Amino acid sequence: MLLLSIMNNACCKNPSPVFLSSIKGYDVKDHEVLRGHLAETRIVECKTKSSFKVHQAAKSFVISPLVAAFVALSPLCHPPLSHGSEVIITKDSHRGADLFNKACIGCHYAGGNIIQPGATLFLNDLQRNGVDSEEEIYRITYYGNGRMPGFGEKCTPRGQCTFGARLQDEEIKVLANFVRQEAIQGWPKVENSAGD
Repeated sequence: MLLLSIMNNACCKNPSPVFLSSIKGYDVKDHEVLRGHLAETRIVECKTKSSFKVHQAAKSFVISPLVAAFVALSPLCHPPLSHGSEVIITKDSHRGADLFNKACIGCHYAGGNIIQPGATLFLNDLQRNGVDSEEEIYRITYYGNGRMPGFGEKCTPRGQCTFGARLQDEEIKVLANFVRQEAIQGWPKVENSAGD
């Protein structure tokens, strides 16, 4: 294209402005196509009149949209969600993060498990251990399992339950939903909301 061929030519040190009509091979159709771009472009003529250079702003005018389009369409910017699940950020998501930071983060920082490595909150471990549904996550959070204490208000036996503050049923539902959504997303950074 005319604009690219002009960009590729070398230019001498003391250019002077020229009009498109003086460019050999210029066609009126090219003017219609390039008219919007030429407001940002300054074409200069060298002493030899055979080589041209496009002003630096024109180069960035052409390159910037290409980079923006690449970034916008890149799968790195829009990673697909696994298992066809849709993640919607709601007020409960923030509440779930707050509950997680208060009750769970001590053992399950970033979805891990400092007590029992094979029992992380990552989706592959949850599936392998048969607790990849919200209902199962709720059950284990409420009553506990193995080394994990239960956090439910009516958790029994007493030795299986946390000695700390108990969570209400509705809070455990929000927490189970949060854990499931984070597991689907691969546990992206969970921000500590204690400083908010």
